[in-house]
Amino acid sequence: MPKVVIIGSGLGGLSCGYILLRNGYDVTILEQGAQIGGCLQCFKRRGAKFETGMHYIGSAAKGQTIDMMMRYLELDRGVELSALDASAYNTVNLAGSEFRFPNGREAFVEQFSEYFPHERDALVRYMDIVDGIASASSLGSLMSDGRDIAVDSEYFTRTIDNVLDEIFSDDLLKSALAGDIPLYAGELGKTPFSQHAFIMNFYNKSAYRIVGGSDSIVRSLAQSIRERGGEILAGKRVKKIECDDSRATGVITHDECRYDADYVISTIHPNRLLEMLDTKLIRPAFRTRITSIPQTTSGFVVYVKFKPHTMPYMNTNYFSYRDTTPWGCESYTQQNWPKGFLYMHMCHEANAEWAESGVAISYMNIEDVEAWRGTSIGRRGEDYEAFKQRHAERLIAEVDKVCPGFGASVESYYTSTPLTYLDYTGTERGSLYGVAKDIGLGAAGRVPYRTRIPNLLLAGQNVNSHGFLGVLVGSIVTCSELVDPQNIYKQIKQANI
Repeated sequence: MPKVVIIGSGLGGLSCGYILLRNGYDVTILEQGAQIGGCLQCFKRRGAKFETGMHYIGSAAKGQTIDMMMRYLELDRGVELSALDASAYNTVNLAGSEFRFPNGREAFVEQFSEYFPHERDALVRYMDIVDGIASASSLGSLMSDGRDIAVDSEYFTRTIDNVLDEIFSDDLLKSALAGDIPLYAGELGKTPFSQHAFIMNFYNKSAYRIVGGSDSIVRSLAQSIRERGGEILAGKRVKKIECDDSRATGVITHDECRYDADYVISTIHPNRLLEMLDTKLIRPAFRTRITSIPQTTSGFVVYVKFKPHTMPYMNTNYFSYRDTTPWGCESYTQQNWPKGFLYMHMCHEANAEWAESGVAISYMNIEDVEAWRGTSIGRRGEDYEAFKQRHAERLIAEVDKVCPGFGASVESYYTSTPLTYLDYTGTERGSLYGVAKDIGLGAAGRVPYRTRIPNLLLAGQNVNSHGFLGVLVGSIVTCSELVDPQNIYKQIKQANI
C-alpha cells in the first residue's frame, strides 16, 4: 500500500487524505499546531465561540455541487448547515446605500433591476457570463474527464473592473457587484474576472452558515479518516523533506521523527514548503519565481461576544464601505482606516433568535505591525496591546454607524492582526488568502500542483483558489495525479445516489 505523507491539516490536507484513503493509500497527516483544521479552526472565549476563517459556504442546497461533495466526504453525517436569508445572503453598503443579494439567478436579476432599471439587459448578460465561467469548472458539473478546471476563456485574463466596465454603464452598480471582494481580497486592475464569477455563482445558488462552527467539518473529516485507517498527528512541525537524486523519500519533523513516504503532498504556503527543501531537484529559478509572487493583503479582526439577548441574529453578511466604491481599501492611511469592513454573526444554533458572537474584519497590511514581528504570542508588550485596542475601538465604532446598537451590545472583544495570521496559518506576510491572483503575471503568478520532484505534489488554497470550493477543486486535481479522476467522479456520484 503506497504511503502518502500530507503536510498540513486544513481543508486541503484533510480532503486529500480522505480521497486517497478511499482509493487504497496509506495516509499520514502532519500538523504543526496543537489543533488540527487550519482555517477551519474555532476558538472559545468566556463561553462564546468564534470561527477563524471559514464563515459561510455556498452551493450546498440538495443536489448542488457542495452538497454532493459533502455527501462524498461523509460530512452530511456530522455537519449541520443553516441557510442565510435567501432574499439577502449578502448586503453591500456603499456610502449609506444598501444593496441586497438574493439567491437564484432570476431573483438576483429582478432585485438589481429594481435598483438599476436601466441595466436589466446588462444584468442578464452579466449572469450569462458568470454562469458560463462557472460551468467550465469540472467540479461544478461533476462530469469532467480532465484534470484541470481552467478553460480557454478571455475572462481568466481580464480583470474584474475591466469586464464590469464593458457590461455596465452605471458606476454604482459596478461597485455594488464588486462589494464582496473581501472574500478573495480582489484588487483593482489585477484580479481576474473569473475569480469574481466563481464566487458570485457559488453563493448565488445558495448560501449557508455552519451551525456550531466550521470546526465541525474538521471533526467529521478526522473521524472518517481515522475510521478508514488514516493517521492525523498534531504538534508535528515538518522541518525537512528528504530527497535522493530523483524523488522525495520522507519527511523529518522538529522532534526528529522520520516518516517514510512514497508521495508527499504539501498543503501549506509554498514559501514555507521551499524552506523545507534542500535539493538540486528544485531549481533556483523556480524558488525565485514562487517567492516573488505577490500575496493577498492581511486583516485586522475583532471577535465580539455580545451581551445576552441584546443583538438580534443577523442572517446576512454585511459588507460596508465609507465611500461609493469597494476598491482600494487595502491602501489606507492611519487617519482613514478602516475604509471598509465585513461584519458577520456566528451561527451558534439553528434558527437562532439572538446572536452570541460576531466578527468584524478589515484589511490591514503587515507593515502596520512590523515593529512586533519576531515576538511571540502573548508576549508582544504593552504597545502592541494598545495598538490593538485603538484599532478595535475604531472598527467597533465604524460597525456601529451602519448597525446602530452594535457597540452597546458588546460585552467583550478579542482581536487578531497580521501577526496572528502569520503565526497560526504560516502564510507569507500573514496574507488572508495566500498568493494573489494577478493577470499581469500570467503563468509566472501561478503555483503548480506538480513540482520537478515527481512524487511531491501541492494542494490547498495557494494552488487553485481559497475557500471551500476552491480548495476542494484543488484537492481533486492533486489527488487525480495518484488516482484516476474518473474513479473520483464516479465515487462522488455513487455517494449521491
